[in-house]
Amino acid sequence: MEDNGGLSSRDRFLMIETLFTQALGLVAPWQVAEVIFKPESGRIDFQVRFGAAIHACPACGAAAQPLHDRLARSWRHMDFFQYEAHLHAEVPRVACAGCGKVTQIPVPWAREGSRFTLLFEALTLMLAPTMSVLAAGRLLRVRSRRLWRVINHHVGRARAQESHARVRAIGVDETASKRGQTYISVFYDLDAQRLLFATPGRDKATLGKFASDLTEHGGQPTAITHVSMDMSGSFQAGAAEHFPAAEVCFDRFHVVALSSTALDEVRRAEVKTAPELKGTRWGLHKKPADWTVKQTDTMYWLQRSNLKTARAWRIKQALRSIYATATTPDEAKPLLKRWLSWASRCRLEPFKRLGRTISKHLPGVLNGFHPGKHNGRVEAMNRALQEARARARGYRRVENFIAMAYLIAGKLTHLPASPFAPFLPVPHETT
Repeated sequence: MEDNGGLSSRDRFLMIETLFTQALGLVAPWQVAEVIFKPESGRIDFQVRFGAAIHACPACGAAAQPLHDRLARSWRHMDFFQYEAHLHAEVPRVACAGCGKVTQIPVPWAREGSRFTLLFEALTLMLAPTMSVLAAGRLLRVRSRRLWRVINHHVGRARAQESHARVRAIGVDETASKRGQTYISVFYDLDAQRLLFATPGRDKATLGKFASDLTEHGGQPTAITHVSMDMSGSFQAGAAEHFPAAEVCFDRFHVVALSSTALDEVRRAEVKTAPELKGTRWGLHKKPADWTVKQTDTMYWLQRSNLKTARAWRIKQALRSIYATATTPDEAKPLLKRWLSWASRCRLEPFKRLGRTISKHLPGVLNGFHPGKHNGRVEAMNRALQEARARARGYRRVENFIAMAYLIAGKLTHLPASPFAPFLPVPHETT
């Protein structure tokens, strides 16, 4: 058995207190005065002491003011090993002779009004984007409602410090917040690839709300040069009113999706007289490289047929190939003109209707060929938001969904750092 280096019981106790003082990141005059370990209760309690009789006034900064009294406070901390950790302290209040106020000294390990330490809150913010808040609450042994208060506080505080002064190109889209026709509108910075703003609804008013929020964060609606969106009439009206200097860029993915919808209309009408088309829907929408063996055989048969669906598929693929090859509006314009001519003469009403729609919005469709001025990244971020909604099995409050959206896609720079950040290993490069 080790002899403890000849240390007395008191020296060993002081060494333990010093160890936990350093582990908790405390600095003088704060220090751990007592450690109470309760293995049967699954917790460790740290009694923290303020070891000074005077302190500067927190209100006015006057130095060397006497302490007025002490108020008992408690905070939940990150676990030590498998045990819950709780901090307790009698927090002093200063009676200032300068300003005449009695003010409580802020503790360095927690924000005012919180019953969690800052490190515990940082851990919550690290877990929330990767699992449901309910699951995080079970892991941390805390009610999810309390964790939501932490998330909403820090997300709101971080957003208030964000600057949107350099935003020039935005992407506008909608994403479902609940089952049914319940949506939020999301606004992304296409250059920085981050979520700027989210609000309930998907109408013209949402663009007005975004314009106001942009101004509050140092941006200028008149400085916006490009707005990428679908062909929603409400979005177009809102963009024209609130971002008059911006070029409207109709998103390429939405245009191709319209051609897929037209193809579906043709197939559904024809399958009534050509039952051999049953089971072809997924092959029609996939890229040829993604076809299964069965779908490859089916599509080769379809292309050799004289069915309207085959003709519709070729028209759709031609539109998709334009987006795959053209990189500027000038390159795309003659290709689109030829495609529109084909669509107008194809004798397929859904594609004739689509051709009229694209012709009506041709300037905006061509603007969508500007590099980076499309909603590709927006769709990717929306998928991440829907994955979070699926993990949570839905959000009761749309405000919680919006807060999670900012946490996942907002690239907020003023959130508390991960409690493990100083210790994360640098990944080795592989050859």
